[in-house]
Amino acid sequence: MAEIKAGTNQFYMEEDGEVIARIEYIPSDLDGKQQITITHTIVNEGHNGKGLGKQLVNQVAEYAKANQLHIIAECSYAKKVLENSEEYKDLLL
Repeated sequence: MAEIKAGTNQFYMEEDGEVIARIEYIPSDLDGKQQITITHTIVNEGHNGKGLGKQLVNQVAEYAKANQLHIIAECSYAKKVLENSEEYKDLLL
């Protein structure tokens, strides 16, 4: 299982020094409400079907929860995962 690492406005996984999956977000403040917008979830070819994307979405959700942020999911995959999660769907705007 690849470790999830934090980068600037992203979380990612590496294998043999190569990024194999990442999720990108943009932090913002709208009317005093801090939020993040998930823009992309990307899993490199050959690593699909291993649940890496879902792990990354869950990592962003945990980050948002810990920092009291709301989430806007522009990424359709992230939106679907969050909407189907009892634990995280309340974070969505």
